[in-house]
Amino acid sequence: MKSITKIVITGGPCGGKSTAMTWIESNLSKHGYKVLFIPETASELILGGVAPWTVNTNYDFQKALVSLQIQKERVFQMAADNMEDEKILIVADRGILDNKAYMTNEEFDSLCHELGGSEISFRDNYDAVFHLVTAAQGASKFYTLSNNKARTETPEQAIAMDQKIISCWTGHPYLRIIDNSTDFTNKMKRLVNEITQFLGEPDAFEDDQKYIIRMPDLEQLEQMPNCKKIDIIQTYLSSPDPDMEIRIRQRGSRGNYIYVKTKKITTPDGRRVETEQRLTPDEYLNLLMDADTSLRQIRKNRYCLTENNLYFEIDVYPFWQHQAILEVQLNDAEQQVIFPDYLSVIRDVTHLDAYKNRSLARTIPPED
Repeated sequence: MKSITKIVITGGPCGGKSTAMTWIESNLSKHGYKVLFIPETASELILGGVAPWTVNTNYDFQKALVSLQIQKERVFQMAADNMEDEKILIVADRGILDNKAYMTNEEFDSLCHELGGSEISFRDNYDAVFHLVTAAQGASKFYTLSNNKARTETPEQAIAMDQKIISCWTGHPYLRIIDNSTDFTNKMKRLVNEITQFLGEPDAFEDDQKYIIRMPDLEQLEQMPNCKKIDIIQTYLSSPDPDMEIRIRQRGSRGNYIYVKTKKITTPDGRRVETEQRLTPDEYLNLLMDADTSLRQIRKNRYCLTENNLYFEIDVYPFWQHQAILEVQLNDAEQQVIFPDYLSVIRDVTHLDAYKNRSLARTIPPED
């Protein structure tokens, strides 16, 4: 069965995106992928003479940029559809949501509407997002402007822009942040590992930690620029394989939703491999007919939060009043988790089956 996956490589200035493309091509081709690269649109326009300072307004520049980005992605998708390769990976050097970092929220909303979309539809049109943190944060001696003539930011500006870009992508169902806690070679290795993990390739596993926390101040979270609220409805399907969990999700907000089918396979050593497939609304509705009627449908509000170069997901369920579940995505099992000071952790439940969503669909544990 043919598989076409579209991901974004983003990040602050001098984060390593150009080198990352070489690493992705080299390593993913070994897994049998045809890798297609969409060049960075902003650099193309600026080097071609179309820049915020050469057109009437920044809004005009961003409109030209996003319009071209949309067309480029359509062309690459069309080309991928007509290729004979069974596994195709489309890699965008920055995506549409990067442009929000250079606009006000009102301007970006207006631009999305003018171009026939919404922030959520443009953001979640990509299957996964991988953010490379700028060298200015954690590897400042390697920060340079020499390898990109379109780059003008000082290290301080680069760090601020890095955080704005992370904030713009926060809320995506699969966002991973690759920081500078290791040397550059290992940074690239961690990126490749995250991508192969997302694609469900052999030796690609989840490294997530899960905690029970006290119910946070939800109004405070909703006001934070680095936090996005997402509505989720999750339904488990009947599975012929006892070691395979199959679920479908409706995910989004404000009337804009995506639909995803997820398979989780438990390996002999107890670890889990996860693969995802984007669904059309009709496919989602048809699969609801295969629901496992012994399990309740899970409804929850998810607060996606980026802080300390980590991606936190806070799940708030209607059946608990005083607690929620916090999940954090790690780059590796040894990574230290630094919790935001406004979250109060009760206990680690990473390895407790009772707090997995499938278990919650069967039995609800009492509050701590």
